[in-house]
Amino acid sequence: MRKKLGLLSVTLAAAMAVSLTGCGDQSVTESEASSAATTQAASAETSGEGETAGSEGDADSVVTEQTNLTFIFADGDEGAKKSMNEIVNRFNETHDMITVTIEPGNGGNYSELLKTKDSVGEFPDIMEMRDTAMYVRAGKLAPLSDEIVSLFKAPMEFNGEVYTAALAGENTNGIIYNKAYFDENGLTEPATYEEFIALCQAIKDKGDMAPLVVGGQDLWHMGFWFNKAYDDQVMSVDPDFIEHCYDGSKDFSDPAIKATFEEMQEIMEYAQEGWVSTPDAQITTFLVNDMAAMMFSGTHMFGQILQADPEFELGWFPVPSPDGKTRLVGGSGVGGLAISAEAAQDPNKKAAAEEFIKFFFAPENYKIHCENMNAIPSTVETPDMDILPVLQEVIDATNTADSLTPMWNGKSGNNELPPDFRNFTYKTLIEVLQGTRDIDSACEEMNKTWQVAAESFNPVTGVGVN
Repeated sequence: MRKKLGLLSVTLAAAMAVSLTGCGDQSVTESEASSAATTQAASAETSGEGETAGSEGDADSVVTEQTNLTFIFADGDEGAKKSMNEIVNRFNETHDMITVTIEPGNGGNYSELLKTKDSVGEFPDIMEMRDTAMYVRAGKLAPLSDEIVSLFKAPMEFNGEVYTAALAGENTNGIIYNKAYFDENGLTEPATYEEFIALCQAIKDKGDMAPLVVGGQDLWHMGFWFNKAYDDQVMSVDPDFIEHCYDGSKDFSDPAIKATFEEMQEIMEYAQEGWVSTPDAQITTFLVNDMAAMMFSGTHMFGQILQADPEFELGWFPVPSPDGKTRLVGGSGVGGLAISAEAAQDPNKKAAAEEFIKFFFAPENYKIHCENMNAIPSTVETPDMDILPVLQEVIDATNTADSLTPMWNGKSGNNELPPDFRNFTYKTLIEVLQGTRDIDSACEEMNKTWQVAAESFNPVTGVGVN
């Protein structure tokens, strides 16, 4: 393990030596230029041609004139920011007649950012799309070509069309922990939910660090834990609970929803002080500086942790459900890279955007994203990746899980949430966890908000869908 981490630290250090000049700046530093030149020379020597694979000369360009594309993605994660900038820089270096410019998201609420861009007439040409169904119904996205769709193992369809190129398999959440601390204190990975709670209590009783670090300042971070409890208590009883809320046969006063809040209350007893004001970007600091023993997050955090401390010994385990089953986030999701319908009306922009997506998912480029994010590839032709043993543990767990589904807010069809209901739920959850609202009151507020939301969006009746 130490040897593996040592080799990885060298790789990470080399990657970090490449200077990124910010999400909105696509300039290339001297070191990047040198690296690109080396890569191009090696590729040319291998292929016998004068340019890298995936590059274009003026004679065979996919566009007929200089074409500029705007690109936006959820840049709150440092690993995502690093990989996106590097791939965009590679693309711009090898495509003379196309320029892709990243518009920074500044790490804020990404859904709100896209809505704002759309409302002021600045919807990007290419974007990371999350609320896919909503934008498809609004006519904002163009279907992807068969050539692009064929690159993926299990693309998600909407009415027979594919609108997103999945950046990865769904990000599997689990407990990432300080393995050295566990070993030193005789702590072991729990096999049951009860053992997990007992483990948290044992760490709390020691008093030297918090059992769990939670980045509650970012609403989307709260979704990791909420989805786990929701899977335990709701999905285990009724996988189509949301559909039944739409048709009126169930509502959010259901005992399963109350049990979801109760499970969250039990777990959050072990979060660090001030969790509600801690941003997700700081949770790595808590783990590597012995301020917390565990975090619950996705595999994208592996790289961030090892960048912060290359010698940190990572451990990982799934948290079993109270009924003994293992339910994990995984499989194909609805999000990914998408092309705006407006850009697709311009033949040059359409061709350039398709070229960029094909370039992004070419194995030698997609490898960058997958390794930075510790992501499970979504493509048929998978990149040759150097993966951590801990990531292999995650892959193995997804292969044996009792349930593997997208996040509760990532489902489509009759189980798709109304717009903004997810964020309202997380805000209500925080109120319950802070003790400013009781569970019955929270369920009542969720029912009121749901009724209003379902009046304008209900896929069961078709309201707001067509």
